[in-house]
Amino acid sequence: MSPRQLRQECLWEAVSSPALTTASLDGEVRVQVCVIGGGITGLCAALRLLERGYQVALLDAHQVGHGGSGRNVGLVNAGTWIKPDDVEATLGTDVGGRLNSVLGEAPARVFETIARHGIDCQAHSRGTLHMAHNANGEQDLRARHDQWRRRGANVELLTGARCREYCGTSKVSAALLDHRAGTLNPMAYTRGLAAAVGRLGAKLYGQAAVCGLRREGSHWQVQTAEGAVLADKVVIATGAYTEGDWNAAKRDYFRGYYLQVASVPLSGPAADAILPHAKGSWDTRMVLSSIRRDDHGRLLLGSMGRLDNKPAWFVRSWADRIQRHYFPELGRVEWECHWTGAIDFTPDHLVRLYEPAPGLIAVTGYNGRGNTTGTVLGAAMADFLIDERAADLPMPFSRQRPVSAPSLRSSFYETGFSLYHAGQCLRLVL
Repeated sequence: MSPRQLRQECLWEAVSSPALTTASLDGEVRVQVCVIGGGITGLCAALRLLERGYQVALLDAHQVGHGGSGRNVGLVNAGTWIKPDDVEATLGTDVGGRLNSVLGEAPARVFETIARHGIDCQAHSRGTLHMAHNANGEQDLRARHDQWRRRGANVELLTGARCREYCGTSKVSAALLDHRAGTLNPMAYTRGLAAAVGRLGAKLYGQAAVCGLRREGSHWQVQTAEGAVLADKVVIATGAYTEGDWNAAKRDYFRGYYLQVASVPLSGPAADAILPHAKGSWDTRMVLSSIRRDDHGRLLLGSMGRLDNKPAWFVRSWADRIQRHYFPELGRVEWECHWTGAIDFTPDHLVRLYEPAPGLIAVTGYNGRGNTTGTVLGAAMADFLIDERAADLPMPFSRQRPVSAPSLRSSFYETGFSLYHAGQCLRLVL
């Protein structure tokens, strides 16, 4: 039997409610705040501004959820990509400690936002698993466990039979269970935020790529090809999908990619044994693999790099290799679709928050933690624009730190990821 057609399509878009219909920007619009970017950060900023009585227009170059907000794995993780001790070593004890605290509580903020606005997005606050693939990985997890426990976090290191049961595989020697975290459908979350923003009266414009931003007397003019928004203040929340030379934030990160492959819905004892407690997971490999199930029983595998430029046989071969390593009992799996999203990486793996000019605030560098970081920082940026209390922000403003040769860095990493995945397909590495 020949394999079914493998679609290049984002699963989350296919299984979510239709996107909110946005207007076309035609002519000039006057509001108090213009938000640029229709992802989680921009929508959470708009939501907070609207709740506090402000008039808001939101512009997106495509449609709500087009970027990483709608295409990610759907992990609701606490903290940053790097260990909490490393955050404080980089930013200092006071600043780093505050950021660790705020982002440690970020999953709770996400789930509270979902509940408050009645967003149907397959949200589960059941924790996540960071899985050790070898002895070095286990050592890394023990360090993370100890560092978070010192800060009072509800994390647990699983070993032995309990680790095998929670992960559903014998290939993992230890796993860090973070009880604070969870999973969701990121596109449904993003679209749910947009629906809430629309209900509160924001002007939402799609297919409205910004081509210019300049100060005009007492207000900012945000220019698109079809019109302009005049606003007292502006939030820039375009992340890895930043376009145009007008936005200086694009110089402070380099773009990376993340691929995902989804199976058809699976059932039976072998499928039910995979992550039986419905926790999202990822392993400790340098070129990591993420593993989770969705509410329909699909197996979702992911890794650094892109598949949108690879043939179907390569996609299947890679997914088969990961599945058969971790879950050989499944036998042959039919893969349904694959997609690729972009990530804004910074050299130190930490977020950047900017105030390029009074009344103008921007953020970038989520390093793959956008569901939680975007939710928290979006609201914090809105509060700052209203109250102007920089001390209340999760972190101080950064100075512009352009990344050297960002395109070259992106190409270098992508070449490395592609070679590694090719080695996995050929069973040379795992």
